[in-house]
This record gives sequence, C-alpha cells and structure tokens, in this order.
Amino acid sequence: MKITFTFILIIFTQILFAQRKLTPQWQSDTTLRSPESVWVDSKNKVLYVSNTVAFEPNTTAFISKLGMDGEFIKKDWVTGLNAVLGIGIHKNRLYAAEAFSKSIAVIDVDKASIIKRIPIDGAELLNDITVDAKGIVYVSDTRHGKIYRIENEIPTLYAENLKGANGLLAVGKDLYVLSDGALVKIDQDKKNTVISKGMEGGLDGVVQIKPNEFIVSGWQGLIYHVKSDGSNTVLLDTRDKKISAADIGYDNSSGILYVPTVRTNTVQAYKLD
Repeated sequence: MKITFTFILIIFTQILFAQRKLTPQWQSDTTLRSPESVWVDSKNKVLYVSNTVAFEPNTTAFISKLGMDGEFIKKDWVTGLNAVLGIGIHKNRLYAAEAFSKSIAVIDVDKASIIKRIPIDGAELLNDITVDAKGIVYVSDTRHGKIYRIENEIPTLYAENLKGANGLLAVGKDLYVLSDGALVKIDQDKKNTVISKGMEGGLDGVVQIKPNEFIVSGWQGLIYHVKSDGSNTVLLDTRDKKISAADIGYDNSSGILYVPTVRTNTVQAYKLD
C-alpha cells in the first residue's frame, strides 16, 4: 500500500488534536467543608485539600490530608486558617491564601502547623497560588485583577489589569493565569499572550497535562481541554447538577484529575485519556 505524505499528515493531526475524555474513578465522602483547592503530592501519594468552610470574613477554615484513593488520612490536618482558598507546596512549606485576612499562611508540612503569615498590603481577595521551581510564590488578587510575587517572604506586585484574575500555574519562566474567560501566558519579560479564550463558567483552576496543553476548570461546573493550537473544548459540564469545579489538581504519573466540588463537599477523581 502506498502511503502518501498527505495521509501521514492527516493521521498525525488526528493524534495531535485527538479529543480527550474524562472517566469517573471515585468520589470522597461529603464531610469536607466547601473544598476549594487540591494540591497533588505524587511522590508521597497524598492529596492536600483546602476547606474554605464559608466564604466570608473570620471563618475558621482548615486543610485536609487524603490518600490518592480519596480516603482521609486526617480531615483536620491543619486548622486555624481564615477562609482558605488556593494552596501550593515547595519542599516542606505549604502556602495557603487566606481570602479575607489578605495574607499567606506558611505551614510546616512535617509539623502540620502554621509557622507564620505573610501579609499582602492592598490586596482585596487573595485567591489562587502557584509556586515555581525556585520556591517563588505567586498569588492572585481576584477583585483587583492583580498578581503578587513573593520571594524571600517579601511580596511585590507582579502583574495587574487582569480582570477577575484567578487560577495560576508556574511553568519554567512563564506564568499562566486565568482572566476574563481566557488563559493568558505572562513571560519573564512580563509580556502577556492570550493562549485560549472564550471559556465561561468563572474560570478557577489550571493544570498542564503536556507541553502547551492544559485542563481548565470553571467554578460553576465546567472542565475544559485547551489544545496546543489554543482551541478549547468542554470535557465535563455538571452545571445542571449544581456540582462545582473549583481549583483542580492533576497527577501526571497516573493521569488522574482531582476536582474539588465546593458546594457538594467532595473531591471527585477522573481518569484523563
């Protein structure tokens, strides 16, 4: 059989832009309290889940520790937090965004205790967190459309004019942010490039599954696949069931996507194919 270049190109294109799918694996029990963010520790086979409890000032929130099967290791792993949203880990430090107290709680992972807080002066609603390979922390201020950079525990304004800035992801020298229905890349020179746009559902979390390929969650209950060409498709829509999709986590080694549902108090796991 004669194989033409055009035929090879068609097959390659089909593989490159193949439709992804999500297959349900498990769901945790419903004793979480408005779970907002999942951080995946693949090395230690642990999930850390922020429990906002109530989205209002002076709320006593906590972080839970789960196994990769959704079973609790310790529900109230760290307590005494205030309306905690995004979380991120570097080495043995977990950083947690306290929405209304306008600070980042720094937690010693080994001791499961808060060791200090880093205030962000001028912030209004701290939301998502990402930490790069050097341990530099980035946090979004959703109400002001800003991103702060924290190095050596000193916060500075990194980017602004990003409407509704929420989900963050540090990849190499680039920072990805969800803003106004779009996935935007901010490079090391602080140049903004729109990677994908036109998404709805209150964009919340973003993870990278392959170079230039992402999964994005929309708070109301949408999961998007952002392809390498910038196009996006909906993989999951649970809005009619009133099941939210907040700040997702992803395990590259197993291909499992973890979705905190906020309103229904669970974490749901899906196999991404």
